[in-house]
Amino acid sequence: MRAEIAEVCRRLHARNLLAAADGNVSYRLSNQEILFTPTGKNKNYLRPEDMAVVTLENQVLSGAPSGERLMHLEVYRACPEARAIVHAHPPTAIAWTVARPELTELPAEGLSELILAVGSVPIAPYARPGTSAMGEVLRPFLPKSRVILLARHGALSWGEDLEEAYNGMERLEHIAGILKSAVALGGLSSLPAAEVAVLREMRRQMGDRTL
Repeated sequence: MRAEIAEVCRRLHARNLLAAADGNVSYRLSNQEILFTPTGKNKNYLRPEDMAVVTLENQVLSGAPSGERLMHLEVYRACPEARAIVHAHPPTAIAWTVARPELTELPAEGLSELILAVGSVPIAPYARPGTSAMGEVLRPFLPKSRVILLARHGALSWGEDLEEAYNGMERLEHIAGILKSAVALGGLSSLPAAEVAVLREMRRQMGDRTL
């Protein structure tokens, strides 16, 4: 799993979803032990032996874990199904929260892809990085939301395995890019309300996993 986390970090870096030492990835090894990426290291060059282990109560067992681990621990406590978490800085998605601070979620009703693959993407209020507030602002969205934008900071995606958590981050930036292009080409529009209702029901039947 240490090697798999390092590989996911390289994929995030290659997709420009984080830069240098930005972001962090974690994996729930057991009910009490969480594997974390280290603090202050470029995610493109992580080695399996760089990973740290922390308890659910935030006791560091080994290594030098990410300073933003409190956010991850909040998710693990609130979401029993969460096995992996990816926190990254997808640039287009973040830009939406800077340019449109009034938004409480990404505009969803014009994209069937967003509704079917994610459901919705709420935007958590700004919280200072590295503080317990980063976890506290997530509470209203858990466990319902598996992909959450963090205003003026980044995004968080959790899943029942590492691949789902990674897919959520990749999906988020792809959707954010489509919406940005739509605005540049003339503006956002919505599907008919009846069609949105059908898509939401399809999503409900498909289950909660991020696709």
